[in-house]
Amino acid sequence: MQIVKQSATALFFTLLSASVAAHPHSFITLKTELVANDTELTGLKMRWTMDEITSADLLYDAGDARPGDEIWKKLAAEVMANVLGQHYFTEFWHNGQKVKFLNRPSEYGMSRDGHQAVLTFVLPLAQPQPLAGQKYSFSTFDPTYYVDMRYAEEGDVTLPAALQKSCRLTVHTPQPSEETLNFAIALDKDDAPPEDMELGKQFAQQVTLQCQ
Repeated sequence: MQIVKQSATALFFTLLSASVAAHPHSFITLKTELVANDTELTGLKMRWTMDEITSADLLYDAGDARPGDEIWKKLAAEVMANVLGQHYFTEFWHNGQKVKFLNRPSEYGMSRDGHQAVLTFVLPLAQPQPLAGQKYSFSTFDPTYYVDMRYAEEGDVTLPAALQKSCRLTVHTPQPSEETLNFAIALDKDDAPPEDMELGKQFAQQVTLQCQ
C-alpha cells in the first residue's frame, strides 16, 4: 500500500502542509462524459479539476504559458504517467466482472482554469461494450483516500445525445460509518491505511449506467 500512496502523492507534485491532520489532503472535482457509438460503449472522457493548493506547483511550472505550449504537454505527460500507474484510479464493472482498459489514453491534456489545474483525457475500454439491455457501474477514487475524488453534482456525469433516450445514469454517494470517518480523520499525511481496508473505496461515488 505504501507504493500506492507514493504514486498518489507523486500525481500532484506537491507536499501539503504538515499541519493538516486528516485524510483526505487533496481534492479533485470530477466530470465524465461517456463515449459511445450507436450500439457500444467505448470509453470515458474525463475532466479532473484539482483544488488550488494541489494545483499550485503545476501552475507555477506552467508560468504564463498559453494553451498548447510545450510546457503543458510535458506536465500532462508527467501527470498522466502517474494516473496510468494506478489504472486511471478507476474501476469499471459489468455483471460482476471488471472491464479492462487500454494501457494508454486515446488523448489527454492539461490546462489552467483560473487558479486550478485541469487534466482531461479519454479512458478507452480495452473492448467496446454492448449497450442494449445492459447495466454497468464505475467509480473513480484514490485507494488510500489521500486524495478525495468526487462529482459535485449528479449532472457532472453525462451521456452523448444519441443515448439519452435509451440509457440512464445515476450517481450514488456512499455514507461511510462513523467508525470509518473517525479512522480517516485520525490519519495524518504520512499514514497509509491497511490495504485490505480499501479506505478510498468506502468513500467512492458509484456511477450506474442502465440501458434499455
